[in-house]
Amino acid sequence: MPFDTIAHAALVIRKVEDTTHADQPARVVVASRDYPTDIDDLWNAITDKARIPRWFAPVEGDLSLGGKYQIKGNAGGTVTACEPPKSFALTWEFGGGISWVEVELAETGDDNTRLTLRHIAPLDDKSEEFWDRFGPGAVGVGWDLSLLGLAWHLETGEAVQERFAEETWPLSDEGKAFATSSSEAWTAASIAYGTAEEAANRAGADTTAFYTGAAASE
Repeated sequence: MPFDTIAHAALVIRKVEDTTHADQPARVVVASRDYPTDIDDLWNAITDKARIPRWFAPVEGDLSLGGKYQIKGNAGGTVTACEPPKSFALTWEFGGGISWVEVELAETGDDNTRLTLRHIAPLDDKSEEFWDRFGPGAVGVGWDLSLLGLAWHLETGEAVQERFAEETWPLSDEGKAFATSSSEAWTAASIAYGTAEEAANRAGADTTAFYTGAAASE
């Protein structure tokens, strides 16, 4: 059966919420979806250093509580909570800024497990400027791509590069269609959150352009 990337994009539930983190106001981009595997297998897939690169990217460092990690070509930080096989949390330090990621797993029956990822950003000037420009899709599309890679790995056992070559897939017709679908879904989540429709659509267009190599909106 073909692996339908757009159908997988539709399986993600997307929300934007307000919260507090370390007693400071923050905004949360939330993505969740179910996977047809048990909680122990899903936990292993997202925490085993030998397995993570098969759907995400190589990770160096210590993934135990209090350990420091570094994702190749991406963020690094500290593991701030870890309760196998249900949840972990970490700082997400990238480009001189810091945000936070929380991941929770919950069994949903019939050997399915729900993964919920929360990416929390402080409501500071830098984060707000980024939000105004790109909205939740800036991080949301990236996480959707990771959740897609995880689905591929769990379904086939193969590495993500076997199906989604980093050098070619993102700008293929299929890759651009997936990014566009994901970006549009995050735009809808932004509007549901309360962002003015015009501003949300403008930010969504810029996010789509970033991920598809198209010209950004003026």
